[in-house]
Amino acid sequence: MVIVDTVYQRVLTIANKEQRGYITPLEFNLLANQAQLDIFESYFVEMAQATAVPGNETEYSDIVKTLNEKIAIFKTHASLIKAGSFILYPTDMHKLGTVWFVGSGGIDDGIELQEINYNELQDTIGSPLISPTESNPIYIRREEGLKIYPVGSWYNNKITATYIKRPKKVVWGYVVTNEQALYNASASTNFDLHASEEIVLIAKILGLAGITIQRQDLMAVEQQQQA
Repeated sequence: MVIVDTVYQRVLTIANKEQRGYITPLEFNLLANQAQLDIFESYFVEMAQATAVPGNETEYSDIVKTLNEKIAIFKTHASLIKAGSFILYPTDMHKLGTVWFVGSGGIDDGIELQEINYNELQDTIGSPLISPTESNPIYIRREEGLKIYPVGSWYNNKITATYIKRPKKVVWGYVVTNEQALYNASASTNFDLHASEEIVLIAKILGLAGITIQRQDLMAVEQQQQA
């Protein structure tokens, strides 16, 4: 987790040093959320690139391990809700993982559902060998939610899924005292990102604000503030 007030104060320090004017809380919150989302989305692009490139296993396994550590913060699971003929996605879902029916003993005796593409559905249902059954269920993804086969009420309120959730909206909350915006922790929401992303966040927010600064300068400000 990265503390939102720490990032805000350092962004203001650099903006003032560069004589770029005051960044308001509203502007910061907009830029902070964009920066967090950009970094979050970059994990999946970098993961695809790292796992696709052959060669030095040690080098790329380190990259994959680091990315997995950062993504792990967003991995979770939830019971899914049935609405009509669809199973609804979690409201904070970014990427769906595994879907299964939870048995009486919990996940250990659950049944994993296999995903198929929509264009495979008719052939699958019509095949006597691979047609879905209660012990071998399947699902397809639709915009409205998941569609599970075989159709029936036998799976009501039993479905659980793992997924990667989206980062929460960042908020630097404040109260106005003597015409000054003062940090209010109870009205704030910190970044969901890994603590190692703090400097990257500061640099990206400054970049989105149109403030150009060399990484060496950013590191110098970081060290000065820590001292």
